[in-house]
Amino acid sequence: MSSIASNPTGPAPQRPAATPLPAWRRSARPYLLTVPAIVLTIGILYPFVLGAFYAFQNRKATRPDPEWVGLENFRRILENDSFYSSALVTLQFAVAATVVETLLGLGVALLLARGTRTGGVLERLLIMPLMIAPILATIIWKLMMAPSVGILSYMLTPIGLGGHAWTDTPLDAFVSVVMIDAWIYTPFVALLVLAGLRSLPRAPFEAAAVEGAGFWYTFRCLTLPMLWPYILVAVIFRFMDSLKVFDVIYGLTQGGPGDSLLTLQVRAYQEAITFSNYSRGLAYMLILWLVVYIATKGMVSVLARALARAAGV
Repeated sequence: MSSIASNPTGPAPQRPAATPLPAWRRSARPYLLTVPAIVLTIGILYPFVLGAFYAFQNRKATRPDPEWVGLENFRRILENDSFYSSALVTLQFAVAATVVETLLGLGVALLLARGTRTGGVLERLLIMPLMIAPILATIIWKLMMAPSVGILSYMLTPIGLGGHAWTDTPLDAFVSVVMIDAWIYTPFVALLVLAGLRSLPRAPFEAAAVEGAGFWYTFRCLTLPMLWPYILVAVIFRFMDSLKVFDVIYGLTQGGPGDSLLTLQVRAYQEAITFSNYSRGLAYMLILWLVVYIATKGMVSVLARALARAAGV
Protein backbone atom coordinates (compact mmCIF):
# COMPACT_ATOMS: atom_id res chain seq x y z
CA MET A 1 0.00 0.00 0.00
CA SER A 2 2.82 2.38 0.82
CA SER A 3 4.37 1.89 -2.58
CA ILE A 4 1.03 2.51 -4.26
CA ALA A 5 0.47 5.66 -2.19
CA SER A 6 3.91 7.01 -3.07
CA ASN A 7 3.36 6.30 -6.77
CA PRO A 8 -0.35 6.78 -7.50
CA THR A 9 0.14 6.49 -11.20
CA GLY A 10 1.40 2.95 -10.91
CA PRO A 11 4.60 1.51 -12.38
CA ALA A 12 6.18 3.23 -15.35
CA PRO A 13 5.30 1.63 -18.67
CA GLN A 14 8.05 -0.40 -20.25
CA ARG A 15 9.37 0.84 -23.61
CA PRO A 16 9.15 -1.77 -26.33
CA ALA A 17 12.47 -3.21 -27.37
CA ALA A 18 13.85 -1.77 -30.58
CA THR A 19 13.42 -4.03 -33.56
CA PRO A 20 16.84 -4.85 -35.02
CA LEU A 21 17.35 -3.63 -38.56
CA PRO A 22 17.64 -6.20 -41.30
CA ALA A 23 21.16 -7.04 -42.37
CA TRP A 24 20.70 -5.59 -45.84
CA ARG A 25 19.64 -2.19 -44.39
CA ARG A 26 22.64 -2.10 -42.07
CA SER A 27 24.99 -2.87 -44.94
CA ALA A 28 23.30 -0.31 -47.26
CA ARG A 29 23.28 2.56 -44.75
CA PRO A 30 26.90 3.73 -45.38
CA TYR A 31 26.24 3.86 -49.11
CA LEU A 32 22.98 5.75 -48.67
CA LEU A 33 24.72 8.35 -46.49
CA THR A 34 27.21 9.07 -49.29
CA VAL A 35 24.49 9.74 -51.89
CA PRO A 36 24.12 13.50 -51.06
CA ALA A 37 27.89 13.96 -51.28
CA ILE A 38 28.01 12.16 -54.62
CA VAL A 39 25.13 14.24 -56.02
CA LEU A 40 26.78 17.46 -54.84
CA THR A 41 30.12 16.42 -56.35
CA ILE A 42 28.49 15.63 -59.69
CA GLY A 43 26.62 18.95 -59.61
CA ILE A 44 29.93 20.78 -59.13
CA LEU A 45 32.13 18.76 -61.48
CA TYR A 46 29.73 18.48 -64.42
CA PRO A 47 29.59 22.19 -65.35
CA PHE A 48 33.32 22.54 -64.61
CA VAL A 49 34.30 19.65 -66.89
CA LEU A 50 31.85 20.79 -69.58
CA GLY A 51 33.22 24.36 -69.45
CA ALA A 52 36.81 23.07 -69.63
CA PHE A 53 35.86 20.98 -72.66
CA TYR A 54 34.29 23.99 -74.39
CA ALA A 55 37.45 26.05 -73.71
CA PHE A 56 39.30 23.85 -76.24
CA GLN A 57 36.75 24.57 -78.97
CA ASN A 58 35.91 27.65 -81.05
CA ARG A 59 32.34 27.84 -79.77
CA LYS A 60 30.66 31.18 -80.61
CA ALA A 61 27.15 32.49 -81.08
CA THR A 62 27.84 32.85 -84.81
CA ARG A 63 29.25 29.34 -85.19
CA PRO A 64 26.57 26.62 -84.94
CA ASP A 65 29.10 23.79 -85.47
CA PRO A 66 32.07 24.38 -83.14
CA GLU A 67 35.36 22.65 -83.86
CA TRP A 68 38.14 21.36 -81.66
CA VAL A 69 41.01 23.89 -81.69
CA GLY A 70 43.10 22.59 -78.81
CA LEU A 71 45.21 25.24 -77.08
CA GLU A 72 44.47 27.96 -79.65
CA ASN A 73 42.27 30.00 -77.30
CA PHE A 74 44.89 29.89 -74.56
CA ARG A 75 47.66 30.82 -77.01
CA ARG A 76 45.76 33.89 -78.22
CA ILE A 77 45.01 34.94 -74.66
CA LEU A 78 48.61 34.62 -73.50
CA GLU A 79 49.91 36.46 -76.57
CA ASN A 80 47.61 39.43 -75.91
CA ASP A 81 48.96 42.21 -73.70
CA SER A 82 45.47 42.86 -72.35
CA PHE A 83 45.61 39.55 -70.49
CA TYR A 84 48.64 40.63 -68.48
CA SER A 85 47.12 44.01 -67.69
CA SER A 86 43.97 42.25 -66.46
CA ALA A 87 46.04 39.82 -64.40
CA LEU A 88 47.93 42.73 -62.82
CA VAL A 89 44.69 44.58 -61.97
CA THR A 90 43.24 41.37 -60.51
CA LEU A 91 46.31 40.86 -58.31
CA GLN A 92 46.40 44.50 -57.22
CA PHE A 93 42.76 44.45 -56.22
CA ALA A 94 43.07 41.12 -54.40
CA VAL A 95 46.10 42.28 -52.40
CA ALA A 96 44.65 45.71 -51.58
CA ALA A 97 41.22 44.38 -50.57
CA THR A 98 42.69 41.55 -48.48
CA VAL A 99 45.11 43.85 -46.63
CA VAL A 100 42.46 46.50 -45.90
CA GLU A 101 39.85 43.97 -44.78
CA THR A 102 42.32 42.04 -42.62
CA LEU A 103 43.56 45.14 -40.81
CA LEU A 104 40.09 46.58 -40.31
CA GLY A 105 38.67 43.21 -39.28
CA LEU A 106 41.46 42.68 -36.75
CA GLY A 107 40.89 46.13 -35.28
CA VAL A 108 37.13 45.65 -35.02
CA ALA A 109 37.59 42.22 -33.43
CA LEU A 110 39.98 43.62 -30.82
CA LEU A 111 37.45 46.32 -29.94
CA LEU A 112 34.58 43.85 -29.65
CA ALA A 113 36.70 41.46 -27.57
CA ARG A 114 37.05 44.07 -24.81
CA GLY A 115 33.56 43.09 -23.65
CA THR A 116 31.74 46.44 -23.56
CA ARG A 117 28.00 46.62 -22.88
CA THR A 118 27.29 47.50 -26.48
CA GLY A 119 29.40 44.63 -27.80
CA GLY A 120 26.43 42.35 -28.43
CA VAL A 121 24.56 45.05 -30.33
CA LEU A 122 27.63 45.87 -32.42
CA GLU A 123 28.14 42.21 -33.28
CA ARG A 124 24.58 42.00 -34.59
CA LEU A 125 25.00 45.19 -36.61
CA LEU A 126 28.28 43.85 -37.95
CA ILE A 127 26.49 40.99 -39.68
CA MET A 128 24.22 43.30 -41.69
CA PRO A 129 26.57 43.90 -44.66
CA LEU A 130 26.95 40.13 -45.04
CA MET A 131 23.17 39.81 -45.37
CA ILE A 132 23.08 42.02 -48.47
CA ALA A 133 23.93 40.64 -51.90
CA PRO A 134 27.21 42.23 -53.10
CA ILE A 135 25.64 43.52 -56.31
CA LEU A 136 22.85 45.22 -54.33
CA ALA A 137 25.37 46.74 -51.92
CA THR A 138 27.36 48.02 -54.89
CA ILE A 139 24.29 49.64 -56.45
CA ILE A 140 23.48 51.31 -53.11
CA TRP A 141 27.01 52.67 -52.86
CA LYS A 142 26.88 53.81 -56.48
CA LEU A 143 23.79 55.88 -55.72
CA MET A 144 25.41 57.25 -52.56
CA MET A 145 28.51 58.28 -54.52
CA ALA A 146 26.62 60.07 -57.28
CA PRO A 147 28.34 63.48 -57.71
CA SER A 148 25.17 65.56 -57.82
CA VAL A 149 22.56 63.79 -55.68
CA GLY A 150 24.58 61.29 -53.64
CA ILE A 151 24.56 61.54 -49.87
CA LEU A 152 28.36 61.29 -49.75
CA SER A 153 28.62 64.42 -51.87
CA TYR A 154 26.33 66.22 -49.43
CA MET A 155 28.22 65.00 -46.36
CA LEU A 156 31.66 65.85 -47.76
CA THR A 157 30.74 69.33 -48.97
CA PRO A 158 32.04 71.02 -45.76
CA ILE A 159 35.56 69.69 -46.43
CA GLY A 160 35.56 70.62 -50.10
CA LEU A 161 34.82 67.19 -51.58
CA GLY A 162 31.22 67.83 -52.54
CA GLY A 163 30.42 66.76 -56.09
CA HIS A 164 33.52 64.57 -56.30
CA ALA A 165 33.35 62.02 -59.14
CA TRP A 166 34.33 58.77 -57.47
CA THR A 167 34.81 56.69 -60.61
CA ASP A 168 36.10 59.14 -63.23
CA THR A 169 39.79 58.33 -62.84
CA PRO A 170 41.43 54.89 -62.57
CA LEU A 171 42.76 55.63 -59.07
CA ASP A 172 39.39 56.88 -57.78
CA ALA A 173 37.60 53.88 -59.27
CA PHE A 174 40.13 51.47 -57.76
CA VAL A 175 39.84 53.05 -54.31
CA SER A 176 36.04 53.02 -54.59
CA VAL A 177 35.78 49.31 -55.40
CA VAL A 178 38.23 48.43 -52.61
CA MET A 179 36.21 50.57 -50.19
CA ILE A 180 32.92 48.90 -51.17
CA ASP A 181 34.44 45.42 -51.00
CA ALA A 182 35.87 46.24 -47.56
CA TRP A 183 32.47 47.47 -46.36
CA ILE A 184 30.88 44.19 -47.42
CA TYR A 185 33.48 41.69 -46.24
CA THR A 186 35.30 43.26 -43.30
CA PRO A 187 32.58 41.88 -40.96
CA PHE A 188 33.46 38.36 -42.14
CA VAL A 189 37.09 38.84 -41.14
CA ALA A 190 36.13 40.54 -37.87
CA LEU A 191 33.78 37.72 -36.81
CA LEU A 192 36.32 35.05 -37.71
CA VAL A 193 39.11 36.79 -35.78
CA LEU A 194 36.74 37.49 -32.88
CA ALA A 195 35.95 33.78 -32.63
CA GLY A 196 39.70 33.13 -32.50
CA LEU A 197 40.20 35.72 -29.78
CA ARG A 198 37.51 34.16 -27.62
CA SER A 199 39.06 30.71 -27.99
CA LEU A 200 42.51 31.76 -26.75
CA PRO A 201 43.55 30.54 -23.27
CA ARG A 202 43.22 33.12 -20.49
CA ALA A 203 46.14 32.01 -18.34
CA PRO A 204 48.97 33.64 -20.37
CA PHE A 205 47.11 36.98 -20.46
CA GLU A 206 46.41 36.89 -16.75
CA ALA A 207 50.08 36.18 -16.04
CA ALA A 208 51.11 39.05 -18.32
CA ALA A 209 48.71 41.39 -16.52
CA VAL A 210 50.19 40.38 -13.16
CA GLU A 211 53.67 41.15 -14.50
CA GLY A 212 52.46 44.59 -15.58
CA ALA A 213 52.70 44.04 -19.35
CA GLY A 214 51.09 46.75 -21.47
CA PHE A 215 48.58 46.32 -24.28
CA TRP A 216 51.11 46.58 -27.10
CA TYR A 217 53.50 44.06 -25.54
CA THR A 218 50.65 41.63 -24.83
CA PHE A 219 49.30 42.01 -28.35
CA ARG A 220 52.69 41.58 -30.02
CA CYS A 221 54.03 38.73 -27.90
CA LEU A 222 50.87 36.82 -26.93
CA THR A 223 47.75 37.72 -28.91
CA LEU A 224 49.20 37.95 -32.40
CA PRO A 225 51.28 34.71 -32.34
CA MET A 226 48.35 32.67 -30.98
CA LEU A 227 45.86 34.41 -33.29
CA TRP A 228 48.00 34.00 -36.40
CA PRO A 229 46.31 30.79 -37.67
CA TYR A 230 42.86 32.43 -37.50
CA ILE A 231 44.15 35.49 -39.36
CA LEU A 232 45.66 33.26 -42.04
CA VAL A 233 42.33 31.48 -42.51
CA ALA A 234 40.62 34.85 -43.00
CA VAL A 235 43.34 35.95 -45.43
CA ILE A 236 43.01 32.74 -47.46
CA PHE A 237 39.24 33.09 -47.80
CA ARG A 238 39.34 36.77 -48.67
CA PHE A 239 42.29 36.56 -51.08
CA MET A 240 40.70 33.62 -52.88
CA ASP A 241 37.39 35.47 -53.21
CA SER A 242 39.05 38.75 -54.21
CA LEU A 243 40.83 37.08 -57.11
CA LYS A 244 37.39 36.09 -58.45
CA VAL A 245 35.69 39.44 -57.86
CA PHE A 246 33.09 40.41 -60.43
CA ASP A 247 29.92 41.86 -58.91
CA VAL A 248 31.49 44.84 -57.11
CA ILE A 249 33.63 45.95 -60.06
CA TYR A 250 31.05 45.33 -62.76
CA GLY A 251 28.24 46.82 -60.72
CA LEU A 252 30.16 50.04 -60.08
CA THR A 253 32.23 50.71 -63.22
CA GLN A 254 31.75 47.74 -65.61
CA GLY A 255 35.54 47.54 -65.72
CA GLY A 256 36.14 51.22 -66.40
CA PRO A 257 37.10 53.93 -66.72
CA GLY A 258 38.50 52.60 -69.97
CA ASP A 259 39.90 49.16 -69.19
CA SER A 260 41.57 50.16 -65.90
CA LEU A 261 39.47 47.72 -63.84
CA LEU A 262 39.04 44.90 -66.35
CA THR A 263 39.94 42.03 -64.05
CA LEU A 264 40.18 38.49 -65.40
CA GLN A 265 36.65 37.77 -64.25
CA VAL A 266 35.20 40.88 -65.94
CA ARG A 267 37.17 40.23 -69.12
CA ALA A 268 35.90 36.65 -69.21
CA TYR A 269 32.34 37.99 -68.90
CA GLN A 270 32.93 40.41 -71.77
CA GLU A 271 34.34 37.70 -74.01
CA ALA A 272 31.61 35.16 -73.26
CA ILE A 273 28.51 37.35 -72.88
CA THR A 274 29.19 40.70 -74.55
CA PHE A 275 31.15 39.37 -77.56
CA SER A 276 29.47 35.90 -77.55
CA ASN A 277 32.88 34.22 -77.77
CA TYR A 278 32.03 31.46 -75.33
CA SER A 279 35.18 29.38 -75.69
CA ARG A 280 37.49 32.36 -75.20
CA GLY A 281 35.59 33.42 -72.08
CA LEU A 282 35.75 29.89 -70.68
CA ALA A 283 39.48 29.81 -71.40
CA TYR A 284 39.84 32.97 -69.31
CA MET A 285 37.88 31.32 -66.51
CA LEU A 286 40.01 28.18 -66.67
CA ILE A 287 43.18 30.27 -66.39
CA LEU A 288 41.67 32.16 -63.46
CA TRP A 289 40.74 28.87 -61.78
CA LEU A 290 44.34 27.69 -62.14
CA VAL A 291 45.66 30.94 -60.64
CA VAL A 292 43.26 30.71 -57.69
CA TYR A 293 44.14 27.05 -57.15
CA ILE A 294 47.89 27.67 -57.10
CA ALA A 295 47.57 30.74 -54.84
CA THR A 296 45.25 28.94 -52.42
CA LYS A 297 47.42 25.84 -52.29
CA GLY A 298 50.47 27.96 -51.44
CA MET A 299 48.61 29.86 -48.71
CA VAL A 300 47.21 26.64 -47.23
CA SER A 301 50.76 25.28 -46.94
CA VAL A 302 51.71 28.45 -45.05
CA LEU A 303 48.72 27.90 -42.75
CA ALA A 304 49.79 24.29 -42.13
CA ARG A 305 53.26 25.43 -41.10
CA ALA A 306 51.76 28.07 -38.81
CA LEU A 307 49.54 25.46 -37.17
CA ALA A 308 52.51 23.16 -36.74
CA ARG A 309 54.52 25.93 -35.04
CA ALA A 310 51.56 26.78 -32.81
CA ALA A 311 51.27 23.13 -31.78
CA GLY A 312 55.01 22.95 -31.12
CA VAL A 313 55.61 20.24 -33.71
